[in-house]
Amino acid sequence: MHDKAISISPKAASRLAVTKQHLSGKLPKKATDETILSLVRDLCYVQWDPINVIAPSHVIALWSRIGNFSSSSVENLLWNEKKIFYHWMPIASLVLTEDYPLYYSLMKDYPDSLTKSWGNHAARAKEFLAEHRDLRRSILKELKNGPLTLTQFSDYVKTKRSPDGWSSGSDVSNMLSHLHMSGEVMVVGHEGMQNIWGLSEDFLPGWVEKKVLPREEVERQAAERTIGALGTASPSEIYRYFIRGRFENLKGAIQSLEEESRIRRVAIDGQRSRDGIFILERDEHLLDEIETDSWEPRMSLLAHFDNMICVRDWTKRVFGFDYIHEQFLPRNKRKYGTFVLPIIWGDSIIGRIDPRMDYEKKEFHVNSVHAEPGAASNRDAAPKIAETIGLFAKFLGARKVVYSARVPSAWKHALR
Repeated sequence: MHDKAISISPKAASRLAVTKQHLSGKLPKKATDETILSLVRDLCYVQWDPINVIAPSHVIALWSRIGNFSSSSVENLLWNEKKIFYHWMPIASLVLTEDYPLYYSLMKDYPDSLTKSWGNHAARAKEFLAEHRDLRRSILKELKNGPLTLTQFSDYVKTKRSPDGWSSGSDVSNMLSHLHMSGEVMVVGHEGMQNIWGLSEDFLPGWVEKKVLPREEVERQAAERTIGALGTASPSEIYRYFIRGRFENLKGAIQSLEEESRIRRVAIDGQRSRDGIFILERDEHLLDEIETDSWEPRMSLLAHFDNMICVRDWTKRVFGFDYIHEQFLPRNKRKYGTFVLPIIWGDSIIGRIDPRMDYEKKEFHVNSVHAEPGAASNRDAAPKIAETIGLFAKFLGARKVVYSARVPSAWKHALR
C-alpha cells in the first residue's frame, strides 16, 4: 500500500479517461467480434437503447470507439455465440457473458441484493413475488415450451404503464422484470421493439460458470473495473457507474484494493472528493505517455446514453461538461435539442449536436450545433466536426447531410 497520493494534472485525468474509454488513438483497421468484446470488457457495459431517431444508443457508442462495424456482429454475439447478453443493472445494458458470475451472485440474492439507494423497491419486490406465486409458476411453465414475447403469455392483460416507469404496468411484465433480475429468465431475442423472453437455463451456453462469489469479491471486482473504465474515480462515482447502487460496503472494497496496491489515490489540481480519487496501479505508466506529443487525439460523437456521460458528476469533474437528457423534458424546457450528441475532440468535450436520421430519404439532418464556452473561437474545429458528422451519417446510410442555420457563426464556413 502506498501512503502518498500521486499528483496529476487535470489534463492528464481527462486524457486518461479518454484513453481508457477507447476514444483516442487510431481507430482499428477492422472492427472484429473480438474488437467489440474487448471494448465491452474495458467499459464494463454498453447501455442498450433501441430508439432510432438517430440510431440506437449502443450503436452510436460502439461506432464512436471502433468506427464502422456490422450490426450483424452484435446480433451474432448476442443471440448466436452468446458472448454478450442483455441485462438490467438497473439500466438495459450489453454485458459480457464471461462476467456472468458477477451478475449471478447478485441475481441469487435478489431482491435482498438491492441496497437502500433503490428506495423501497426490494420491499415491493418481495411483496409482489409473495402475492403472485401462481403467476411466477405459470410464466416459467409456459417458457418451458419455448421463448415468448410479453403479449404471448396467456396471463397477459394490457394496462397503463406503471407510475414508477419500471414496466408496462401488467402483472406479467412486472413478474418478468423480477425474474430477469433473479436470473431465472433472460432476453433471448428481439421482435421489433419487443423483448423475446426465455429461460436462462435454455439460453446460456454450457461454458458459462454459475458460481456465487462472496459479496465482498463482487464489490472489489466492480470497484476495480469501474476505476479502470473511468481512468480516475471517486467512491461516489464508482457507486453510480457499474452494478449501480448495489454496493453494500464500497468503503471496504476500496480499502482492500488499496492494501493490495491494486489502486492508488491521486491528487488532481482543482478536483476534490471527500473520500479520495483513485487510479489503477497498473495505469500509472500511462500518465507520462498521455501528456506527450505521442498521445493521439481523435474527434467523435458521444451517444445520448454514452458511458462518458452516464455519471454526471464525473463528467463535470473531469471535463467541466454538464449533460442533461433533454428527451425527458417538455419541449419548451429543452435548451439543446432532443437526442443530443456531445462532440469530443482530444481531451475536451467542445460542443453538441441535435441530429435526426431520415432513413426513408437517406438524409442526416442536423437541427442545431452548439459550441461549449470558448470552443467556437477555434475555427479549426469546424472542418473536423463536419468530417466527423459526415462519416457518422455515411455509416448510418445517409447520402446527404442537411444543416439548419442554427450553428455557431464561427463554424458556419464548414457546417452548411
